[in-house]
Amino acid sequence: VPMGVLSCVQHLMLAFNALVFAGGTSLAAVGLWVAVDPSGFQHIVAAEGVLSAGAFLLLAVGTALALLGFLGCCGALRRSRALLL
Repeated sequence: VPMGVLSCVQHLMLAFNALVFAGGTSLAAVGLWVAVDPSGFQHIVAAEGVLSAGAFLLLAVGTALALLGFLGCCGALRRSRALLL
């Protein structure tokens, strides 16, 4: 495999994992925002329990995606197969 192809794949993996990291961080931020200030979202969801559960679900999924994206970025930079898997 030519070196240029491997470099392109490395940069694409880095870009994709950076997008996953950014999306996860955004989800976690929205989940934290809803958890801290639920009054702004009461008109969207009528039940308080559903709003609280949704906020913590967003926070958990966002944190997991951010961690996955971060490890993927590190794996792409270091060319570590274990971190990418």
